[in-house]
Amino acid sequence: MALRLTNFRPVGLDNAPAEIFVGDDGLVAGTPITGAETIDCKGAYLSPGWCDLHVHVWHGGTDISVRASEAGRKTGVTAMADAGSSGEAAFHGLREYVIEQQQETVRAFLNIGSIGLVACNRVPELIDLRSIDVDRTLAVAEANRDVICGIKVRASGVISGAWGITPAKIAKRVAEILDLPLMVHIGEPPPLIDEVFDILTPGDIVTHCFNGKKAGSIRDTKALLAQAQQLAGSGVRMDIGHGVASFSFDTAREAIANGLKPWSISTDLHLRNVNGPVYDLATTMSKLLAVGLSFDEVIAGVTERPRSVLGLGASGGATPGQKADFTVFDVDAANIDAVDSLGGHLTLEKRFEPRLTVIGASAMPAARRSA
Repeated sequence: MALRLTNFRPVGLDNAPAEIFVGDDGLVAGTPITGAETIDCKGAYLSPGWCDLHVHVWHGGTDISVRASEAGRKTGVTAMADAGSSGEAAFHGLREYVIEQQQETVRAFLNIGSIGLVACNRVPELIDLRSIDVDRTLAVAEANRDVICGIKVRASGVISGAWGITPAKIAKRVAEILDLPLMVHIGEPPPLIDEVFDILTPGDIVTHCFNGKKAGSIRDTKALLAQAQQLAGSGVRMDIGHGVASFSFDTAREAIANGLKPWSISTDLHLRNVNGPVYDLATTMSKLLAVGLSFDEVIAGVTERPRSVLGLGASGGATPGQKADFTVFDVDAANIDAVDSLGGHLTLEKRFEPRLTVIGASAMPAARRSA
């Protein structure tokens, strides 16, 4: 049904009109539509649809993934990227049963490990040389270029063990062949974080950028923080990827205070953190606001920037002819105790409250998951 959106405050949108009309075809209309259903946004903000660049939504295909609907519209998210749940061996299933079934836009980073996260950490996807099939990975990526937005590698000792930096180097080479970005998970060594940084180039993504893991954090030494700042300045993209073990308030505060700000804000949402400490993207956004990002920086971190990785527009979303894709939200006063991945606490004085998503000619209520 055609929609008329009214009484909103646009943010992250260029030249948004006072009212936005969406036709039965789901496209933004240039003129009023007779009989359109009116949606009063009650003075809330209206932005391009929120995008979560790091989720795990291959439900049933891995032992950690939530359903895509749990990461999506009901919590204000209209677009997301599955971050390596699937490698080449089962990507056809992720595509058929998740990507092609959702109202939300779902893209994927293809895991360099063939088995992906089928039994996450219990059976690591990078045990030895047999874990990577370069030819099959390249073939799957080429056959699915419309939905694959990059290559993913977990460069962490609990995954790659004695391999060290080698799997990350292979993943980088595969990404280069495909002309796609590499998303690299940083964590416990080996490899050391500076070894990982040395192979990255502009457009690559460092997820879990503000983790607090000893010997795996940019906060370990001044030299590492300086290297991270240099990389970010050159175009390497720092992504939050909160997760159950990968976000530290202390690391975030120190980095932001020293001028290193995240390029994108993501949750790393999965079954082991959906009921805390992550909950949803709105809660993660609220945490980043609390540790020093501005409102505009937070919005850019969940709209324009991550949407570009998925091949989606943002600022021009209110232009006639574009598919409607919006999140309606408030920022309310709060006094909430929030927890990071290390058990650290922080009081949220403001929190993002999703109210509604619009995808095409469909409008759906939205809310935070956390209390």
